[in-house]
This record gives sequence, C-alpha cells and structure tokens, in this order.
Amino acid sequence: MSSFIRGFKGGIPIGLGYLSVSFTFGIMAVSYGFDWWQAVIISMLTLTSAGQLAGIGVMITPGQYIEMLVSQVTINLRYSFMSVSLSQKTSPEFRGIKRWLLGFFMTDEIFAVASAEKEVDTKFFLGLSVMPYIGWTLGTLFGSLLGSVLPEMVLNALCLAIYGMFLAIIAPQVRSSKPVLAVVAVAAGLHCIFYFVPVLNQISSGLTISICAVLAAVFGAILFPVKDDEQEVEA
Repeated sequence: MSSFIRGFKGGIPIGLGYLSVSFTFGIMAVSYGFDWWQAVIISMLTLTSAGQLAGIGVMITPGQYIEMLVSQVTINLRYSFMSVSLSQKTSPEFRGIKRWLLGFFMTDEIFAVASAEKEVDTKFFLGLSVMPYIGWTLGTLFGSLLGSVLPEMVLNALCLAIYGMFLAIIAPQVRSSKPVLAVVAVAAGLHCIFYFVPVLNQISSGLTISICAVLAAVFGAILFPVKDDEQEVEA
C-alpha cells in the first residue's frame, strides 16, 4: 500500500467528522450576514474551527484589526507548536514549500494521526490531508446553502455540534489529568465572568476568548509547571 493511500484512508474518519462540524460553521456564517461563497472561501483559506468562529464574530464589526490579530494568534498558536513537533518526524524530502503545506493543513486531528507514525513523508501527509480539507469545505458549503431551508429546531441542534467537537477533544485529557481539569475550569469560569458581568460583557467574543485562554494558560503554568528531563532525573 502506498503512503498516499494509507494516509488517505486515515483521513476519511476525520473528513466525515469535519463535514458535520463545518456544516454548523456555514449556518453560523450566513446567520451573521456572510454570503455562502464568503463562508466557503474562509474555510478553504483558513481550516481552523475555533479561529473561524472567533473570526466571523470580529469581522461583522469593521475596523477591529488589532482584535482580529490578537484572537487569531492566540487561538491558532497551538498549530505552530504541533507543526514544529511533527517536523521532528518528517522525512528528509519534507523541505521548502512542503513544510508550508504541512503548517497549512495542520489540525488537532491530523496532528494526532500523523504523530503516531514513525516517519511522516510527503505522500502520507498529503493523503491524510485530502479528506479533512474536502470535508471541511463541503460541510461549510452545505451548511451555508441549506441553513435557510432546514427547520429552526434542526438548526439550533446543529449549532451545538461544533461545541460538541471541542468537548470531545478536551474530555479525555480532563478525565486523565487534574491540572488540565483545573485549567479548563478556570477558563470556563473566566468566560462566565466576561459573559455576565455588566461592563465586561461589552468586550467582543474574539478578544474574550484570547483573554480567557492566556489567563488560564498562565494559571496552569504557575501552578502546574512541567518538569524538564534534568529535573525529572534529579527527582
């Protein structure tokens, strides 16, 4: 079996999952006032669920360029770390523009599958990325076109799908790690404060996400520092 076919098969479940989740993004984008083709272009050029949701929330308020920059850097910074980590396992041919493509297609699920490989070559990674990219784009297209046709009850249910995906990502870590549970609880608590407190609830959602993420990360870094190899040996 060639590396491309093996990667392609590994990406099919991810693509099917993205199809349903991006359907929700298409619905939400159109409800915010975007045209269907604008929603599709956003998905084709960014491929980041949380970043896209925060982004369209900022884009409906013109001129918020600094807020857009801060929110997107904060939300998507993890992809840089994933790309750097995975680059340690790539084959020698993975150079130049190919590494840029690796960074573009990097998502949580693609990273999880690719990191299980002993060595990641370009054909495997390309095959792995095909179905997630197609699924994310088609899901956005279907959601933006069919959002006005489906009953309101169905739309309300589908809008919860993307949040369910986020919960599915963090739930295993929360169950197995008390520090992660504490950080998630702090982030959720901070977001509740920004949502309910009269003055703070005037801050836009994109900036709120960035503030909560940074403060929760600082909390975790201070109370639950990760020991490096030398500290573990001394312990």
